[in-house]
Amino acid sequence: MTAGLTVLPAVAAVIAPVLLLAGAGFLWQRSGRDWPVEFVGRLAMGLAVPCLVFTALTRSELSAGLLGSVALAAAVGYGALTLAFLALARGIGLDRRSYVVPLTFGNTGNLGLPLALFAFGEPGLALAVAIFAVAVIWQFSFGVWLMTGGGPGRVLREPMVWASLLGGLFLWQGWQPPRWLGDTLALAGQMAIPLMLLTLGVAVARLRPARLLLAGGLSLLRLVVCLAVAIAVALLLAPDRLAFAVIVLQLTTPVPVTAYLMAVRADADADAAAGLVFASTLLGLVTLPLTLAFFL
Repeated sequence: MTAGLTVLPAVAAVIAPVLLLAGAGFLWQRSGRDWPVEFVGRLAMGLAVPCLVFTALTRSELSAGLLGSVALAAAVGYGALTLAFLALARGIGLDRRSYVVPLTFGNTGNLGLPLALFAFGEPGLALAVAIFAVAVIWQFSFGVWLMTGGGPGRVLREPMVWASLLGGLFLWQGWQPPRWLGDTLALAGQMAIPLMLLTLGVAVARLRPARLLLAGGLSLLRLVVCLAVAIAVALLLAPDRLAFAVIVLQLTTPVPVTAYLMAVRADADADAAAGLVFASTLLGLVTLPLTLAFFL
């Protein structure tokens, strides 16, 4: 009991910046002020996050082997989750286009990256970025294909995909960009986490979720499946405790707002995706602190 109480301040210190910034975005939207989500989203996903990904990989002091092991674990994990939720959708009659992508992918960017940074420092962020990169590539290839039937051209237009591939290449070869370029990219990347958290709060405030009972039940089931897959993959492939913790953290994050936006663009059931975002985020307010308390 004493050990549990002593870890509470550490968990609160990790969660507080995330909740405060997301809460600021939520209150900003509720107060009636304008927040151009589409513009900020393009700025974050097209510039700030790719710079963050590239910088985190090239400046990481972790070995390429460790990051590669975590990326492999993420690929295996997302593959297993994809198969599990495809089977679930078929088994209970859910529309695959509307449900499989939101159930499979977690909020590894808006929530996973800042939580990993605040909980485990720069090494944790680098590992979380490796998982985030795998998630981005898988979501914008398989996810786009499943929702829209689009081809690989959509993947090649994603700056985050190129940032991930280039960052991995630089890390593997031991290269470094010129100092002036590296500092510029690092400065741009510092925008990413605040922008994502503020936009997350704004997006949640704008959601009008429907069928909350179904969304709540699916969110609970999703958590169990994601936790089981994450632990199994981490036990098999995580080389150390830090990698284990980050794998479990990232693979169990709530449904991302991007899944809702993808559903809107693909003319899928956007209300279903919105309900999953809302219900899983509420559930994450309980489960994420418990996850961090276990590993801190």
